[in-house]
Amino acid sequence: MKTELTSLFGMDVYTDKGKYVGKINDVVIDPEEKKIAGLALINVNPEIYDTNNKGLIIPYRLVIAVGDIVLMKEIRVAREKEKI
Repeated sequence: MKTELTSLFGMDVYTDKGKYVGKINDVVIDPEEKKIAGLALINVNPEIYDTNNKGLIIPYRLVIAVGDIVLMKEIRVAREKEKI
């Protein structure tokens, strides 16, 4: 399936468990492999990713599907507050 990269901008990203992750602001390209390497997100959900930065880059290998929204595999991120 071919899609223009600009069509990804502004799309909402959700986990496969239905949790909002963020909004796509940019696409990271691997020029050697000629493929998408990651998605740069803004408005990142602080309940999922504890980031002090303005955004987050998720590896494209976590993307499951692209349609009206983007679905990604949910990964558990340990926070400093949590004792594991």
